[in-house]
Amino acid sequence: MVKSELIQRSPLRILEKSINGGLGKGNIAFVASKKGVGKTACLVHIATDKLFRERNVIHVSFSKRTDHIISWYEDIFNEISKKRNLENALSIHDEIIRNRVIMNFNQKDIDITQILKSLEAMIVGGNFKADAVIVDGFEIEQMSFDGLKKVKEFAKKLDLEVWVSASLKKNDLTFDENGIPYELADLLEVIDVLITLKYDEKNIRMDVVKDRDEIISQERHLFLDPKTLLIMESETL
Repeated sequence: MVKSELIQRSPLRILEKSINGGLGKGNIAFVASKKGVGKTACLVHIATDKLFRERNVIHVSFSKRTDHIISWYEDIFNEISKKRNLENALSIHDEIIRNRVIMNFNQKDIDITQILKSLEAMIVGGNFKADAVIVDGFEIEQMSFDGLKKVKEFAKKLDLEVWVSASLKKNDLTFDENGIPYELADLLEVIDVLITLKYDEKNIRMDVVKDRDEIISQERHLFLDPKTLLIMESETL
């Protein structure tokens, strides 16, 4: 399969359809689940799809090891290439990683304002015109409403879309009757798109539960393959 066909047939086109054509610049999406369900893999799949489409991506990690994040990108790329029998996979791999920057921070030693200054220095001063920022591993209990508003203002100012992972800590009563995580209730007004991941029998279900001003009443979901953690092509829209 050639790259253009791979892009067209990606399950990310289904996700875009489910959120009215995609997240869009100046907007923030949260991918929320309990730890270990597949948030990082999901975000890396979203980022890799953007790289295939020649978009520039900054991956902000709060992991202690950046090689862990690089390994996720390699694994996701290899799984997509193998599944789709991608032609010229090696040259495409070398081409797309030039459009990716990984930035690593220690959350204990830095605040939102400092992170945004570092990102702006990379985008403006470093002349890396990013289209999307992936924020992975930030402790959501340290994210305030005002802090997230700053992120949204930053996204609008620099014409970015921002995807954030949210690791849910509560064991009981994690979600309300609409599927909204209780831990994100105070931030909901600033979140444009909210997606949750949950184990569902053999697969991991990926539900869109908020899309801009709409709390989704009907089911809109995809699934993650529990072995590869790739977003699968089945849909309910």
